[in-house]
Amino acid sequence: MMRVLLFLATNLAVMLIAGIVLHLTGLDVYLRYRTGTNLFGMLAAFFVIGMAGSVVSLFLSKSMAKMSTGTRIIQQPQNSQEQWLLDTVAELSQQAGIRMPEVGIFPMQQANAFATGWNRNSALVSVSEGLLNQMRPEEVRAVIGHEIGHVANGDMVTLALIQGVVNTFVMFFARLVAMGIDTFLRRNDEERGMGQLAFFLVEMVMQVIFGIAASAIVAWFSRWREYRADAAGARLAGSGAMINALTRLKGDAQRPDEMPDSMTAFAITQGQVASFMQKLFASHPPLDERINALKQAAYR
Repeated sequence: MMRVLLFLATNLAVMLIAGIVLHLTGLDVYLRYRTGTNLFGMLAAFFVIGMAGSVVSLFLSKSMAKMSTGTRIIQQPQNSQEQWLLDTVAELSQQAGIRMPEVGIFPMQQANAFATGWNRNSALVSVSEGLLNQMRPEEVRAVIGHEIGHVANGDMVTLALIQGVVNTFVMFFARLVAMGIDTFLRRNDEERGMGQLAFFLVEMVMQVIFGIAASAIVAWFSRWREYRADAAGARLAGSGAMINALTRLKGDAQRPDEMPDSMTAFAITQGQVASFMQKLFASHPPLDERINALKQAAYR
């Protein structure tokens, strides 16, 4: 809860600073005079809209994850493997200081896993059938430790909040550019520079442009949290087991990614990315870099 409050306070401060800058530069007064728009009020309105979508997605994350991956929640273990899985999640959760998450298995031959949920004490950790069948128990334990790390770090909440703030500024600056062009094209105070349709199209185009740039910011944070989750997996299950698990995942990365697009950011691996642009917008760092980071940390 403190993480959420601090993050919201930080971004409210960002909004306040943006409002002060607009006021000191006189841009808000100028545009209010020409368009009748209060820029700080507009920023606040977009903040509510931008955050609302992210918060709703966060609260629905477990249900959507279960449906999109076909995850089966383990209520009563049907075999020794499922019992081991429950026991391992319970043990690592206790070590990480979080409440026991729901535990599930999803039908995928590719080795993968994910964690999601709206807070660290109401989470879901799910592993693929391929992960259980292809990896040794200590490697599966390391992957589970990685996912528990995401939960303990509050990564799902923080990512949703960052996405909400990014949405806010994408909408705000797109509207600002459209208003600026509209104002520039005016011949007098009584006329509109662009028609309503043109204004809408310009705003949509700018949302796409700013949205692409903003996606790179969100992707950077997503990659950074993967390093932290790897470190958590190494701490909970051992550096050697975590390195071996990632190495095993690297060998499986040659196969087409079977994870639904909506779940890619929550999985332990994304699959191969080759070009610079793919790396810029990737939700996960290359596995080689993750492995090297763990080796360097273990050496230190």
